[in-house]
Amino acid sequence: MSFPNQRKRINRASSAVRNLVAETALHPHDFIAPLFIEDGEGIKSEIPSMPGYFRYSLDTVMGEVEELVAVGIQSVLLFVKEGDDKKDNTGAYASNPEGLMQRSIRAIKAKFPDLLVMTDVALDPYSSYGHDGIVDVEKGEIVNDETVEALVKMALSHVEAGADWVAPSDMMDGRIGALRQAFNEHGYTHKGILAYSAKYASALYGPFRDALDSAPGFGDKKTYQMDPRNRKEGLDEAYLDESEGADMLMVKPGSFYLDVVRDMSEASNLPVAVYQVSGEYAMIKAAAEKGWLNEHDIMLESLIAFKRAGAKVILTYFAKEASKHLIKNYPNS
Repeated sequence: MSFPNQRKRINRASSAVRNLVAETALHPHDFIAPLFIEDGEGIKSEIPSMPGYFRYSLDTVMGEVEELVAVGIQSVLLFVKEGDDKKDNTGAYASNPEGLMQRSIRAIKAKFPDLLVMTDVALDPYSSYGHDGIVDVEKGEIVNDETVEALVKMALSHVEAGADWVAPSDMMDGRIGALRQAFNEHGYTHKGILAYSAKYASALYGPFRDALDSAPGFGDKKTYQMDPRNRKEGLDEAYLDESEGADMLMVKPGSFYLDVVRDMSEASNLPVAVYQVSGEYAMIKAAAEKGWLNEHDIMLESLIAFKRAGAKVILTYFAKEASKHLIKNYPNS
């Protein structure tokens, strides 16, 4: 009888040895937790298409942030839901120093000074048309350079309020360079830019748009978000963002674009982030509610896949749940 010289199962024989030889590990510090904030008081409103995830008012979000910090999460990304009275075609209210975003930044940083606070920079929550940029109504087009000017004002108002990083999600050409130049000119040389470098025009954003009432009022976002059929274009966008002064690159969505995550992590020395978006979260939740998948196991498997593909940072709606598991089962990791 012939016996194999190598028995690969030996390294799989117990939990202890599997942990010893594991190539990929998760840690709460890997996660950025998205937070949805709306105006008002005493609000904790579940998002119907995102079971278990909530919009908070500024007073109630403090408790949620405290829970995140308690399980080891060190970074949050803020999104705000504005009323229709704050929306127009210029997004002017986005840079109001007394806007909800600016007040949220100040309040969270005052209570949690060591927390890394990142902010969404895009006009869709402030646009009467639900687009990430200013609309040329006659042509039905989203104009680029005028939008970039508005985004710069918006981002400056965020860092002036105390944001540590900004995360421009608009996909306008040249906005990273414009932001870096503005930060340098205004003395914000220590502020970070997380570039949504490869943000695809995905069908997975529906629940997020429900959460912020930011669905486009006409057409779609395919003239500025990337075509899902393109892989190399993601690297082109990453090269541009890196050359313009980004501090971190991101791929969005995550699960369907692991090839792009791998490409970007190998091509750039900057850290690469991935966004496990609302649709990915909703699919896992829906399948778990049907009893078709084990939610806990598929959550961890999906997050490990991002790390294995090369992501250093993961934005996920599972951040708190995953972190609770990690600190319970791997308290000294």
